[in-house]
Amino acid sequence: MDILTCDLLGIPKVRTGKVREIFDLGDSLLFVTTDRISAFDCILPVPIPAKGAVLNQLSAFWFEKFDFVQNHLLAIDFADYPESLKPFEAQLSGRSMIVKKAQPLAVECVVRGYLVGSGWKDYQKTGKVCGHTLPAGMQQAERLPQTLFTPSTKADVGHDMNIDWEECCKIVGEKVATQIRDLSIRIYEAGRAFAAERGIIVADTKFEFGLLDGEVILIDECLTPDSSRFWPADEYAVGSNPPSFDKQFVRDYLETLDWDKTPPAPSLPADVIAKTSKKYRDAYKLITGSDLKGV
Repeated sequence: MDILTCDLLGIPKVRTGKVREIFDLGDSLLFVTTDRISAFDCILPVPIPAKGAVLNQLSAFWFEKFDFVQNHLLAIDFADYPESLKPFEAQLSGRSMIVKKAQPLAVECVVRGYLVGSGWKDYQKTGKVCGHTLPAGMQQAERLPQTLFTPSTKADVGHDMNIDWEECCKIVGEKVATQIRDLSIRIYEAGRAFAAERGIIVADTKFEFGLLDGEVILIDECLTPDSSRFWPADEYAVGSNPPSFDKQFVRDYLETLDWDKTPPAPSLPADVIAKTSKKYRDAYKLITGSDLKGV
């Protein structure tokens, strides 16, 4: 079943994000990851089959792997869900998780390991990436001398805005800022090393953290094709932007259209949908070594 929206009769919905629907279960939350896809800050009108399951199950894979950081995951196996959710198995199985209630921090924790995307554009203009000075003469997609933490604001619509370290400390406090910076870098580097053994380069990523009983915990998603830039290692070359296991394929198609990147977004042809779905599935299979459940 492909899902663009999700409503559960009798279960209050508290938030709709770009991809996730969040429901209140009382002492916990239900995250449902839809098959929506966005590009240029617009949600497209067609689902990408299996995309929600990939994001949901890959996040759970990483949550369970990184035992050095607390996370919000309580349950992902539908057999462990409460009776109130049993009527909704077709909508929830494989694409949802029950999570702890935490107070989200108001910053995105962006971590960069390679010079690409907005970082590359920044470097070409200033020789820096988000205020971090880099050596002269670096090329596009080159690995950075060290992992960079480049926080940003959060935006439900529109673009996140890069902020400097001082602003990050003002928003969440220096102690918490230091914690989330150090954890973000550690998670990224551990994930990058693991993925590299499986033929994937994790070029950059972003994390979200929350506070629960005064403690920092990892929330939302973790090292997915939506939150990260995954490159196939066998196609990587310094000096050009490598292909990726994410929605860049969709962006590239949309760039060929006469569309001004404002809503409503255009639909996608069947072959673009199928190839995009395959990219998400391939990333999951390569990293976990397993097939998706419930799809």
